Amino acid sequence: MDKFRMMFQFLQSNQESFMNGICGIMALASAQMYSAFEFSCPCMPEYNYTYGVGLLIVPPIWFFLLGFVLNNNVSVLAEEWKRPTGKRTKDPSVLRYMLCSITQRSLIAPAVWVSVTLMDGKSFICAFSISLDIEKFGNASLIKGMSETETIKLLAKIPCKELFENHEVRVAASRYIKCISQACGWMFLLLMTFTAFMVRAIRPCFTQAAFLKTKYWSHYIDIERKIFDETCKEHAKSFAKVCIHQYFENISGEMLSGHRHCCNNDDSDNEDEDKKRSDEDKLLGIRAQDDMNKILGNWHTCKPALALKRDQLHAESNGKLNGNMNGAVNGFAQGHTHDMEKKEWAVYYSKV
Repeated sequence: MDKFRMMFQFLQSNQESFMNGICGIMALASAQMYSAFEFSCPCMPEYNYTYGVGLLIVPPIWFFLLGFVLNNNVSVLAEEWKRPTGKRTKDPSVLRYMLCSITQRSLIAPAVWVSVTLMDGKSFICAFSISLDIEKFGNASLIKGMSETETIKLLAKIPCKELFENHEVRVAASRYIKCISQACGWMFLLLMTFTAFMVRAIRPCFTQAAFLKTKYWSHYIDIERKIFDETCKEHAKSFAKVCIHQYFENISGEMLSGHRHCCNNDDSDNEDEDKKRSDEDKLLGIRAQDDMNKILGNWHTCKPALALKRDQLHAESNGKLNGNMNGAVNGFAQGHTHDMEKKEWAVYYSKV
């Protein structure tokens, strides 16, 4: 279990590698599904074309949509696109980069399916058998005296060797259509490879700084969302702990106090107080349900601007430090002296 947990944490921290692995698994799954798929052409003029072309188009669309479903960045993209502007502006180039990245990964499995289907040729034979000219195969007597409807019904039975009696014509027609299908498959692979090459070759020709900017902020949006979710989980856990501790202390405070006086476990009490303080520190000053709901609502409607001021951070940290020191000197805990008004005293001396 530890090995699986470590592997899961590694994949979660390396999301890009994880998504590439998912795309590779989907590509292998598409090829395996096609090899295990039992192709059964209806061998009817009304359904051959629909079945053959549907087998070539419908599964790739399903794999494409499945690639979007399995990609976690889809929700990040939708959230970033629909959120109000607030204090943080939205960059369309970042949204385009995220959409292109998701689309590229989702196209891998459909491309593999189309390539395997065209190389196999069964769907082409089923879809285009009724369009053959039987005279090209040197056996025109087979359809001699038949009407056009009867000829189409006969050609529709070519993919089914149990229904077509003339074995030579069926093999010749099947090889002819399969040759065309494989040629289309190689053209499709060549087109996909050339497109990928052009994308890789042309990208450095444009402004590299703009590409790095969009890549950086797309990663930032994803990481920011993860850290926000983790912080919310930690806050919810600490909030629940503090709430439950206070509940039990209020209900059975006298019993707990009596038990502590009898046992005199100072070490355990100190450990409990340290844990309680750590949980309270994780609350980050948010100790009410309404405040937390307001913060969660503001996070979506008005995200903070991405402009961190170093002087302001230092001033805030120094202010907190001085508050803690003054609180310690005056005998107050955790620097709460700023809430109390300072009193000025004047002393007068008389020589009389």
